[in-house]
Amino acid sequence: VQLQASGGGQVQAGGSLKLACTASSNAFGAYALAWYRQTPGSQRELVAMISNVGTTIYTDSVKGRFTISRENVEKRVYLQMDSLKPEDTAVYYCNLGVYASGDYYPNEDSWGQGTQVTVSS
Repeated sequence: VQLQASGGGQVQAGGSLKLACTASSNAFGAYALAWYRQTPGSQRELVAMISNVGTTIYTDSVKGRFTISRENVEKRVYLQMDSLKPEDTAVYYCNLGVYASGDYYPNEDSWGQGTQVTVSS
């Protein structure tokens, strides 16, 4: 599965960005989709997830500020990021995987390239 993330950039604290990710999978609608982020020297962190039926989960630090959504016809997943903070600075990756029993299971073969988000104070 090919994934292409875009929409990153540099903004000041309090600003907004909207990330987009396009997937090549023909079974896009059957999968859960997620956004992760990673900073140098740290493990990749799950930021938000949306299941194939629209269930969403967010890491605590972004709740109320970030919104994940999906467009199955266009095979796209979005991450609207508002009220950005310097600690949101990271490379953001999208992933297509499975949501089951309350957990997200990433497809390790479908990370694709990330998009850099930099938030200045």
